[in-house]
Amino acid sequence: MNKRATLQQMLEDASRVVIFTGAGVSTESGIPDFRSPGGYWTKNKPIYFDDFMASVDVQQESWRRKFENSGAFDDAKPNKGHMAIAKLVRDGKVTHVITQNIDNLHQASGIPDDQVIELHGNSSYALCLSCRTRYEIEPLRKAYFNAGEFPKCSCGGIVKTATISFGQGMPEYEMMRASEATHACDLFIAIGSSLVVYPAAGFLSVAKDKGASLAILNRDPTDLDSMADLVLNDEIGPTLAEAVGLSNSDMLPE
Repeated sequence: MNKRATLQQMLEDASRVVIFTGAGVSTESGIPDFRSPGGYWTKNKPIYFDDFMASVDVQQESWRRKFENSGAFDDAKPNKGHMAIAKLVRDGKVTHVITQNIDNLHQASGIPDDQVIELHGNSSYALCLSCRTRYEIEPLRKAYFNAGEFPKCSCGGIVKTATISFGQGMPEYEMMRASEATHACDLFIAIGSSLVVYPAAGFLSVAKDKGASLAILNRDPTDLDSMADLVLNDEIGPTLAEAVGLSNSDMLPE
């Protein structure tokens, strides 16, 4: 049995699947991998949370980057990998998708919000860090390009994209939900992640310790491959599409 067929069999045998996704799921949608050589963080110095909170200039630089460099995010649409995962959710096979991604593409593929656990937040909207008022990005972008205005909240609080910055603590509620989902699953599939960022990558060990089967699908080998029951170093979209029997009707209209 080839590895894609083995993945298909593992999915058929499981009843409570948790999928964990990283940047590799979205590269086929045109979103660059931030950490790979030539990625965003090799060209832009990371902005740390404490620096953002302490300096208006740093806040404005962060927003300038967001508004002027977000073309890939704005134009991206779910690819075959996203839609294959969405089909598994729709079919009742996958209980939760835990993601390191901030691109909102799992939700755009049709997965309900309450089944997506975002460990690193979501870049499609912003929040006031004081009163928690939500701001959609497009009106903020228009104000920036039309009048040079940076986001500010009427309460006087700092407005920030709803993402987790370098040096910012992981979201406790989402980490708790991810832990509960992982403890309850019988198959854990890590897809498109280098599995070097902790504590997120630690969920693989939790799943194995609780007796779940573990599969890793990534274009390149990872340091955690040795603990997996199945490792596939292959293209993500085509591999998942074949494993779940994705049809043209399962894809979003162009």
